[in-house]
Amino acid sequence: MDWGMASENDSSVKEFILLGLIQQPELQLPLFFLFLAIYVVSMVGNLGLIILIVLNPHLHTPMYYFLFNLSLTDLCYSSVITPKMLVSFVKQNIISHAECMTQLFFFCFFVIDECYILTAMAYDRYAAICKPLLYQITMSYKVCHLMVMGVYVIGFVGAMAHIVCMLRLTFCDGNIINHYVCDILPLLKLSCTSTAINEIVVFIVVGVNVTVPSLAIFISYTLILSNILGIRSAEGRSKAFSTCGSHVIAVSLFFGAAAFMYLKPSSASMDEDKISTIFYTIVGPMLNPVIYSVRNKDVHIALRKTIRKTMLT
Repeated sequence: MDWGMASENDSSVKEFILLGLIQQPELQLPLFFLFLAIYVVSMVGNLGLIILIVLNPHLHTPMYYFLFNLSLTDLCYSSVITPKMLVSFVKQNIISHAECMTQLFFFCFFVIDECYILTAMAYDRYAAICKPLLYQITMSYKVCHLMVMGVYVIGFVGAMAHIVCMLRLTFCDGNIINHYVCDILPLLKLSCTSTAINEIVVFIVVGVNVTVPSLAIFISYTLILSNILGIRSAEGRSKAFSTCGSHVIAVSLFFGAAAFMYLKPSSASMDEDKISTIFYTIVGPMLNPVIYSVRNKDVHIALRKTIRKTMLT
């Protein structure tokens, strides 16, 4: 994708200034170290989970296959956002038009991917709890691979829809983006041409990619809850709830912040946008490995085996 050529033809603005999270000088350095620590924890947690899943055959199941892709997605889109954000805390953060469009593309791509990976994980839990006898057939490796391929195709199409519409805009006056990332809504505020088509595309793409997964997850967990309540033994109910609890927390955090960010009036404060974006672009990728591993016996066993094997070699 030749973003550079597009920027020369379509925009008189060749670079933007990312304003960053806040403008209070006394808070810049503490926040730099805070978000640097969050980024390091996110990288170590997600990369560690990916390595554990790859190295331990007993984790080569549909649930961990989706978790592998979730960690990979978190690893990638946290890296798309956080390093550039950290620059804003120490100096003026200048980003070229081409870099901005590239960041926006991958940001949209990975966020949409996360929506549908979380949906696939919900369906996997539904199949495991509600239809255990058919689980091996329903969630075969071929089906799982096709689902993940579908996730990435949907992410690519959604990201391209935003980028194509963004490249048709002209930025001829202001070049200061009131954000720490090249996001859609702050960029639309800078355009000196009509953004009506962009706003319609945002509403449709974001609406579909939040509503459809949310509805699918809600239906899955309604059926799961109905099935769990029918289990007679308290131990069986507890085990079923524990396999779903982590996913419910991750889904609530991600979809809650995304819906607040995009499905609200455009007159809302940009500071509110920044805060909500932090939850699903920076905090979420850090928390997901913790959420999925703290009370997970399979991950604990895999970690002990890997440490033992490393010490013996």
